[in-house]
Amino acid sequence: MARAHGVPVWCGGMPETGIGRAANLALAALPGFTLPGDTSASSRYFAEDITEAFVLADGHLPVPRAPGIGVEPLPDVLRRFTRARRDLYAA
Repeated sequence: MARAHGVPVWCGGMPETGIGRAANLALAALPGFTLPGDTSASSRYFAEDITEAFVLADGHLPVPRAPGIGVEPLPDVLRRFTRARRDLYAA
């Protein structure tokens, strides 16, 4: 809607894991998102991320190209950072 009305759009995030970072990059890469964002490399906020690290290339982050949001959590890393787990089942 913003693009249709010529309104520039911004998307960004700062201390997000690779999951949130991937979603931000996917949005920020869409037409109409013309204002600079603040999405940066994983290493700026984390010594280790729960996905493969996002690394700046020429001052930009590449948009993931895999299906879905383009990234998968690293199971071993996610397990180490998990504090609680609850399995939900539909009846």
